[in-house]
Parts: sequence; C-alpha cells; structure tokens
Amino acid sequence: METDDVTGGVPAADTAVRVREVITAAGVSQREFARRIVMDPSKLSRSLSGTRRFTAAELARIADEGRVDAGWLLGARHREHAEPAPDAGPAAAVPVEGGRPLQIVRETVRLIAEHGFHAVRVADIARACATSSAAIHYHFPGRADLLEASVRWCMDEDTARRAARLAEADDAAAELRQLIELQTPRTAQQRRQWAVWLDLWAEAARSTAVGRLHTEYYRQWRETVADVVRRGIEQGVFRSSADPESAALTLTALIDGLATQVLAARTEGTGAESAGADAMHAALLAHVRTTLLA
Repeated sequence: METDDVTGGVPAADTAVRVREVITAAGVSQREFARRIVMDPSKLSRSLSGTRRFTAAELARIADEGRVDAGWLLGARHREHAEPAPDAGPAAAVPVEGGRPLQIVRETVRLIAEHGFHAVRVADIARACATSSAAIHYHFPGRADLLEASVRWCMDEDTARRAARLAEADDAAAELRQLIELQTPRTAQQRRQWAVWLDLWAEAARSTAVGRLHTEYYRQWRETVADVVRRGIEQGVFRSSADPESAALTLTALIDGLATQVLAARTEGTGAESAGADAMHAALLAHVRTTLLA
C-alpha cells in the first residue's frame, strides 16, 4: 500500500536527482540499494525516472540508509546528516548491519514465524530491534507497509538461496534435487521460512498488494523449475516428452502441500516432524523419477 507523496511543490525530478546522489555515494547498484531500503526495485526505478513519486516512508528509509536529512531530499539547500528516527533512543546511534529498515524487516519476519502476523505488535518489533515504536512507524507507517516489505524480503532471500544452490549443481537433474532439498523443511531456518510463507499466504488472500507479490513470486518460482526442466530435456536427463510448464506447476503444488503437512506435524513432536520431512523428500524424488527422469 502506497501513501501519498510528500514532495509538495518540489519537482519530483529534483528529489530523484538527490536520491541518485545517495545511491552513488553508497557505492552499490540500484537493485542492491532497493534491497537495503526494502523497496520494490521497479518502484525505485520508476521514481527515479519521474513516472512515480516517492512516498514519505520510502524517503525516510533512503535518508536513513544514506545518512542524509530527509529535508535535503525534498529540496533543502544544504545536504545534512540525518537525525535519528523519532524517539529511537540511544540504540539509534549504534550502526545496524544492513541498516535500520532491514533490521526491522528481519525481526518482523522472525516474529511472524514464531507467533503469526496478527499476534505480532509494533511494540514487539521495537523491543526486538532495541528501538521505539515511533522509529518503526517512521520507516513503515502502517502494518500493511511492514507486511509488504516482509514479503518482499522473504522473496529476495528465497531467490538468492535458490540461485546459490543451482550454481552448485552439475546438471539439471542435480539442480532439481537441490531445489527439492532447499524446499524440504528439515532445519529450524527452513521451518521458520515455511511458517512465514503459510502465514503470508492467508494475508495474500485478503490484501491486494501482498496478493500481487504472492502472484509474482510464484510466477518466478514456477519459471525457475520450468527452466530447470527445459535444461534437463536438452541435456537428455529428462524425458523429451515432458512439458516444462506442466511439470513445474505440478511439482511446486506438490511441494506446497507436503510442506504444509510437515509443519502441521510440529504439534506431534520433533520425531514426527523429522519423519515427515524425510517422507516429503522421498515422495518428491519419487515423483521426479516416475514423471521426469529419462
């Protein structure tokens, strides 16, 4: 959900120029800067090109990451160092790895995994970040903003992990096994990741903004699997008669359904959960053997 722009009478082009200065000074790519401020890269690109205005929350996060005053981004004559976020307290002066907005999102994701989105209060997030509720609202004015940022961060992290796993594989069959292993909730980190996804799926059904992110994420995820199948067909490790899109749709749906069952087994104890993960992994490999392997 986007809030009203706050550029007022200041030309959007002037603000865009100053934001570009901040990105250049950061010494990172535009996409990496977008990741640091937890902003959709396409929104950042449109705002910099003048086809979209920055929102107040986005400018606050840009100012925080670039250590400049938000007023300067909006047209103040002199570039100044940023003041700490409102009521942030002493912790605001302590550098945070990745910046305060990214810390807020990471802690939000962790708390969602442990308690569920609707059970997490802004005060809980502020306590986890050793800051104030005012500082959380400074970067993310509403729960919808924070939810959208959390979904985007989860998407980026998941995509990065998949890319790293695919780079380790020798052929498409090994790539697919790597993806299956990555999606099997064996470790505490993997179970937290799935717990967050399950909670956010329910929100996606109610929120247009999160729903769009959910749709885009699954489009990318299925296309990743379909690309692996295409490569496997070309390499001769998968059947030439296999349909990449259909195979990807079926496999990703099977992964989702089985992972949901594994997480549901958490109430039965660690042993049942571990056995469920093993059974899920075996079932997915069997599916690949019977439907795809040449």
